[in-house]
Amino acid sequence: MSALPLSGIKILDLTRVLAGPLSAQMLADLGAEVIKIERPGGGDDARAFGPPYLKDPEGKNNNNNSFYLCANRNKKSVTVNIATAEGQDIVRELAKSCDVMMENYKVGDLKRYRLDYESIRDINPGIIYCSVTGFGQTGPYAPRAGYDAILQAMGGLMSVTGHIDGEPGAGPMKVGPSIVDYMTGMNSSIGILAALYHRKANGGEGQHVDVCLFDTVIAALSHYAQIFLVNGQTPPRRGTWGNGGMPAGVFRCTDGELMLVVGNDGQFQRTCAVLGAPELATDPRFVKNNDRVVHGKEIMAIFAGLFLKKPVAYWLEELEKAGVPSGPINDFSQVFNDPHVKSRGMQVKVDHPLEHDLSLIRNAITFSGTPVKDYRAPPLLGADTKDVLATIGYDDAKVEALKAQKIV
Repeated sequence: MSALPLSGIKILDLTRVLAGPLSAQMLADLGAEVIKIERPGGGDDARAFGPPYLKDPEGKNNNNNSFYLCANRNKKSVTVNIATAEGQDIVRELAKSCDVMMENYKVGDLKRYRLDYESIRDINPGIIYCSVTGFGQTGPYAPRAGYDAILQAMGGLMSVTGHIDGEPGAGPMKVGPSIVDYMTGMNSSIGILAALYHRKANGGEGQHVDVCLFDTVIAALSHYAQIFLVNGQTPPRRGTWGNGGMPAGVFRCTDGELMLVVGNDGQFQRTCAVLGAPELATDPRFVKNNDRVVHGKEIMAIFAGLFLKKPVAYWLEELEKAGVPSGPINDFSQVFNDPHVKSRGMQVKVDHPLEHDLSLIRNAITFSGTPVKDYRAPPLLGADTKDVLATIGYDDAKVEALKAQKIV
C-alpha cells in the first residue's frame, strides 16, 4: 500500500473552534503531520463549548467535548503561550520546518507577535500561510469576528431557508449544523492543496491563502444566488421543496414522512403510476417539468393527499421498484444503523485515553490506492508538547522550566 497522499507535509495549526480545525483535520487524515498549537490551561476555545464531555474514569472534569472531538483527530497537541516572547520564538522555530501554517485570529492580531504572514515568510520563504476568518483580510468588515450563524444570516442563506411564506412558522431559518464553518474548512483545504501544488510545480514559491466564511457562504448559494444575478429577485423560501425536479418535498404518510424528488418527466410518470393516479402524467398542467414548477402548489397538494393513504415503508419500496428517488427522514440513530452507512464505514473507532472505543466520523473521501484507514484520537491538551519541542532542541529541563513559567 502506498503512503497517504500528504505524507511528508508538515502543518503548524494555530486555528481554533471549527472551520480551521476541520481543514487541518482533513489534511491530517490525508497523511500530513499536523502540530496543533493550544493555549496552556484552556486550550482550543472549542474545549469550553459545553457538553457532552467524555467521562473521566476517576470522575475528574476534562475538556474533551464533542465540539473539540469532531475536528481534531490525527493531530499533535502542543501548548504554547504565544503572548510571551519565548512562546513566539517556539512558534517561529517550528514554522521554519513546516510546509503550511494555519491561523484564524482577527486580522492583524498576529502581527504584534511577529507571527503574521510577512514575518513567517521572512524565515521560511516557501511557507503556505492560510488565514481563516469571518470576513477576509480586506474590506470594511475585515476587523470583525465572525461565527457561523452570523454568516448564515449576512450571507443570505437564512433568507432562503425556512417554511414557505404563509405557512405556520414562516420566516428566516438557520441551518442546524455549522454548515458555513464546514464549507469554509473545505475551501481552506482546497486552497492549501492548490498552493502546495503550485509551489512544487511552478517554482517553489509560497503564498498567503485568504479564506473566509462570508465569501464561502455566498459562493455556496450557487444556483440560488445565480437566480438573483439573472433576474434580480431573491428566490422564496421553499421549505422542504426541492430545487430542480418537481414535485419534490416531504410528504406525510399514515405512519410518518418521506422525502421525494421527482427529477424528470419519466420519473413523474412512474410516480403517478405508483400513487394510483396515472392520469396526472397526461394532465396539461403537469406533463413537463417546467409545467409542474409553474403549477407547483397544485401538484404538491395532490401528491400530499395520495401519500396519506399508505405507510412510509410501502411507498419507499414501491418508489424504489419504480426507480424514483426517495428516502426516509432519518434521525442520527437511524443514520448510523443504516446498513448502507455501516457498509461504507462512516463510523470509526479510536482508542482515546478516556474512552477505549471512542466513535468518530470517518473522512468522507475514499481512495483506491492510498486509503485512509488509521485514525488517531483527538489529543489531550498538550499531550505532544515534550516530544515536538524536542525536535527543535528543547530538552526535558528546558520544557519543565517553560511549564513552571506557564509558557507551555
